[in-house]
Amino acid sequence: MDVRRRPPRPPRATADATLESERHRRLKPTGAVDGPPSPPTPKASDALPLPLYLTNGIFFTLFFSVAYYLLHRWRDKIRTHTPLHVVTLSEIAAIVSLIASFIYLLGFFGIDFVQSFISRASHDAWDVDDDAPDHFIIDEDRRRGPCPASIECPVPPITAIASPSKMVDPAPVNLPEEDEEIVKLVVSGTIPSYSLESKLGDCKRAVSIRREALQRLTGKSLLELPCEGFDYQAILGQCCEMPVGYVQIPVGIAGPLLLDGFEYSVPMATTEGCLVASTNRGCKAIYVSGGATSMVLRDGMTRAPVVRFATAKRAAELKFFLENPENFETLSVIFNRSSRFARLQGIQCAMAGRNLYIRFSCSTGDAMGMNMVSKGVQNVLDFLQNDFPDMDVIGISGNFCSDKKAAAVNWIEGRGKSVVCEAVIKEDVVRKVLKTNTAALVELNMLKNLAGSAVAGALGGFNAHAGNIVSAIFIATGQDPAQNVESCHCITMMEAVNDGKDLHISVTMPSVEVGTVGGGTQLPSQSACLNLLGVKGASKESPGSNSKLLATIIAGSVLAGELSLMSAIAAGQLVKSHMKYNRSSKDVSKVAS
Repeated sequence: MDVRRRPPRPPRATADATLESERHRRLKPTGAVDGPPSPPTPKASDALPLPLYLTNGIFFTLFFSVAYYLLHRWRDKIRTHTPLHVVTLSEIAAIVSLIASFIYLLGFFGIDFVQSFISRASHDAWDVDDDAPDHFIIDEDRRRGPCPASIECPVPPITAIASPSKMVDPAPVNLPEEDEEIVKLVVSGTIPSYSLESKLGDCKRAVSIRREALQRLTGKSLLELPCEGFDYQAILGQCCEMPVGYVQIPVGIAGPLLLDGFEYSVPMATTEGCLVASTNRGCKAIYVSGGATSMVLRDGMTRAPVVRFATAKRAAELKFFLENPENFETLSVIFNRSSRFARLQGIQCAMAGRNLYIRFSCSTGDAMGMNMVSKGVQNVLDFLQNDFPDMDVIGISGNFCSDKKAAAVNWIEGRGKSVVCEAVIKEDVVRKVLKTNTAALVELNMLKNLAGSAVAGALGGFNAHAGNIVSAIFIATGQDPAQNVESCHCITMMEAVNDGKDLHISVTMPSVEVGTVGGGTQLPSQSACLNLLGVKGASKESPGSNSKLLATIIAGSVLAGELSLMSAIAAGQLVKSHMKYNRSSKDVSKVAS
């Protein structure tokens, strides 16, 4: 095998001479020797039969003329309903010419650009300067194959470089020696991550250790996820397991909302631009029109276990027993033992073969009440087991409840708080504040919220954006965000009143599932938002009144949001407002860097 060797370097005389010779050596091709200058290297363009500018002009003209011809031919085929895959000889020639000219133009203009781009990227990645060592210089011969001088100057091995998405923040984490040992045990799997709080007895310390272990396991940085300034003891055992930080969501204020003679400043936690501003405009329109009124129609949380019998006949016997008014008092006593606030309201049954679904409904005071109703249901099932020993309890929840799912039973029967809220908006307010008119709003509501939702097959979605307002208030006040699914069920109605001048608007929400105690409501931030609304904690004078008031405030806020958004759509301002308030003006490239 012919192995070319690099000629020996001249002896080192001075620093300047060495630098000059080194630069001269780098500019020469590998294996070249000193001597007379070599003849110029032939270029690919020398093989062309015509001058380069004429060749380029011919192929440019060919490419665009053939493309123009094919587009006209295809347009004619579409007009005459001729299949596009049926081509003539001239069209075949045109397609071949198009492909050939494209390949030529790509090869002539594209290759040099791509190679120069790759070269620049490689240079930037390695950060090579003019005085770099030899093994960082990559010449043409090394790109094409093995280094000709690899025997004399082996290239040192290159350490694998992690991609930016997998790189952990390089800043060292100063952990105490004892915590460092625990991190290593968590990483190795010796200590489960979920047990840190119970083993250490310090929630904040457990979060720091779990956070560092997670970074080492995944190779991903959590630098931007806040950790300090949060009371992790408050969420232990009730809100979140295995925490590593918390997410910041901005809270805006809409209002004042004038509802039932009282003013409320409504906190909304959201990352959607325009939402708070739009709801605020709706609150203003309601306020200057005299305010809104509300009414709680029902208040009852549900849970529906599923039980099974050997025969459908036996399942029907339990159904008749549960729905018999004579047995309701006994069942109520058993159910109500679970809590001093839980009060059984009704039982509804549905059968599917030999399976029976039993939907219990009860009041729950100021709590949202899922755990409360579940305990009461368990008491009743234990009691029924005595008279129906052949009853097989399949699950405490059989989805006939129905929780966190869009279901017709919630839309029809209600779940949680069923609320209706209404207001009459004056003609001049519609014109000056909402920038539209009553007739346009009524027509849009009919075609969009009613007919449009019906065409879409919506279930409980006969509104413009009730879910926006419900979710924002839920997050701000510590509700279960997943229950937005059924809580935003809403039908928005608009009618012209007072000789067609004023607008009557109402929202009916049959399943608003909220509470002012328990869950996330006792966290400091969420508790502050509840306090702002005047519904923090449980009402001592009238148990359940705080949660009902919260439900009506949500309905009133939805009314304001519906009014403002529908007006923006009717006036053609939706896109303009979102482009103004829902787009960041920051230079994203600078933010990312």
